[in-house]
Amino acid sequence: MPFLIITTVIWSFSFSLIGVYLAGQVDPWFSILMRVGLATLLFVPFMRFKGTSLKAGVAFMTAGACQLGIMYLFYYQSFLYLTVPEVLLFGITMPIYVTLIYDLLKGQSLRLGYLFSALLAVLGAGVINFSHPREDFWFGMLIIQIANFFFALGQVGYKRAMELYPMPSRQSSALFYLGALCVAIVAWLLLGNVEQLPTTSVQWGILVWLGLGASGMGYFMWNYGAGKVDAGTLAIMNNAMIPVGLMVNFLIWQEQPEWGKTLSGGAIMLLSLWFHKRWVVIEDKMVKA
Repeated sequence: MPFLIITTVIWSFSFSLIGVYLAGQVDPWFSILMRVGLATLLFVPFMRFKGTSLKAGVAFMTAGACQLGIMYLFYYQSFLYLTVPEVLLFGITMPIYVTLIYDLLKGQSLRLGYLFSALLAVLGAGVINFSHPREDFWFGMLIIQIANFFFALGQVGYKRAMELYPMPSRQSSALFYLGALCVAIVAWLLLGNVEQLPTTSVQWGILVWLGLGASGMGYFMWNYGAGKVDAGTLAIMNNAMIPVGLMVNFLIWQEQPEWGKTLSGGAIMLLSLWFHKRWVVIEDKMVKA
């Protein structure tokens, strides 16, 4: 849990930094390439192909390609159609994706307790108010939902890969970022615009931070933490970054929230975490009985 909480705080700044300083100003494909490239460089020293089975390598690279590579392709585009608060709020479906995908990958039937706790977290995030739909509102929502799905698929895939092919987290992370880099390179070569590179030191600085901090250390800590908790807790923590990210956007960029709904939604999300913990305890007792 501590790693998931720390990462949530780190990532809460990323949404506003991208929405305010990069979206529509810097080529998104270059942003993705630089961000993933720097994160990969951070873990190159831990790359170990010797002694790593082909199945393990493919599993971790595929997780990285989904969670960091393909997800970013859609995530960065969503800022062209949605505001920062909307991008954050439309992450409310993440717990459902995480719970369903995890059960499917393990070949288990759907556990209703996990699903209910995830749905309760979704309800909490949904209580937080967002602006009225615009002409391109639904298209933006579709894009961020695709990004949410691949983010969930990648992190659950990484968690499952660690269960099947356990290895040091630094080594698995190196393979994870390598998979994401393959997607980023292809996207840049096919869609990149060399005339829309960063033009200010602020933009370059943000990209460096996003690459080394938010992506490099952030995803390492998130996936490490994800391997230590159950799928239900992981699903709920995905939504925890929504109110935190909104608070950052409100406080730093002076956007005025509806505090009643924001606080009420956060309270419901905390309730979902409490319910999930209680459900796990009850379920464990039933299995042991």
